[in-house]
Amino acid sequence: MAEDLKKMYRTIMDDHFPPNMEISFVDRDRRQTLFYEKVTWTIDAVQKGLRYGENPGQEAALYRMVNGNLVLGETQTIQPGQYLASDIELLQSGKHPGKTNLTDADNSLNILRYFTDRPTAVIVKHNNPCGVAQAETLEQAYINANRADRVAAFGGCIAVNRSLDIAAAEAICSQYAEVVVAPEFEQGVMDIFFRKKNLRVIRIGNIERLQEFVGKRCVEFKSLIDGGIITQWSFVPQARSRDGLKPARCEANGNVYQTHRMPTDREMEDLLFGWLVEAGVTSNSVLYVKDLTTVGIGTGEQDRVGVAEIARDKAYRKLADRYCFEAWQTPYNDLKDPDRKAEIDARVSAEKGGLLGASMVSDAFFPFRDGVDVGIREGISAIVQPGGSNNDYQSIEACNDADVAMVFTEQRSFKH
Repeated sequence: MAEDLKKMYRTIMDDHFPPNMEISFVDRDRRQTLFYEKVTWTIDAVQKGLRYGENPGQEAALYRMVNGNLVLGETQTIQPGQYLASDIELLQSGKHPGKTNLTDADNSLNILRYFTDRPTAVIVKHNNPCGVAQAETLEQAYINANRADRVAAFGGCIAVNRSLDIAAAEAICSQYAEVVVAPEFEQGVMDIFFRKKNLRVIRIGNIERLQEFVGKRCVEFKSLIDGGIITQWSFVPQARSRDGLKPARCEANGNVYQTHRMPTDREMEDLLFGWLVEAGVTSNSVLYVKDLTTVGIGTGEQDRVGVAEIARDKAYRKLADRYCFEAWQTPYNDLKDPDRKAEIDARVSAEKGGLLGASMVSDAFFPFRDGVDVGIREGISAIVQPGGSNNDYQSIEACNDADVAMVFTEQRSFKH
């Protein structure tokens, strides 16, 4: 049975999706049609598109838009031919990519497009970032992103916004990854990656033009169980610079409540960085960020205080695992020595999981102050959230009492 399961994951599944697809939007005498063609690759003399869908046994196909332009009101789709994830160049694969490889790569680009000023690394696993970091070098950005959650990064998709150099490639190859995405690869890098036979190495030249995709929209489709389809425009975060982060302020009970202090320059950098990472995180979500690196990422939870606690708990666990691995090359959960474990626990507790001085990011408003209190108890120093709750005044008061800065984006950032 185990061998049969392993064979399933190695199987290249035929798909019966046609080579072309058209989607038309019709309004009385006006028809707008988007034209697509299926993407395939030839690997080991086999021409095939996606290996399979989310699971073996699910047929899947990737299509790229080659013509057409949907205009609704004042909004229009990204123009045909401006390809990114739908037209990847496989430099090394070992086997055909599957749907999850492509969707992870796509969401890494979704995040990466907002960061061009510094070398940036994004590690995505199951369509959510597990580590995102900016640094002075690509190698350090990757190391910081991987340290954020070394366990979850195992088998993930790594995307960077600079030509991938030897130092970064060596760091990447010291771990197990499924996919590496970069705009270019310096001489000698592919020789390093050839050590990993099944690593999918993807070049997307348009990454160098990623910023052109900032503010652009595509039409998104969600299929329902009965074959119905929901369409929507893709999300565009409006707060993409410091000017978009407003002092937290509200009126309640006949009083005006406002944050007592604005973020420092360092806090503002972390808040903006975290808010843009947030655009690629499944809701409900809360993130903690420190020094342009994610510290804890909570995703997909039903209540906001719960996800704030999950992100906090992950920060503690991941920091303990990092310290253990750095000191003894052993995962924290495998460490048998109780004295060493106690030493790590004490260090992590003193540092509050790395959350002292961190910034807290929420994709929607806090309905009650208990959510912000989770972060305040851990020593965070700044919070960004959309605002708009009837109880915003409670969160503002909680922050003022703790000398924590709070800013509003005035825009929710749900991703389902």
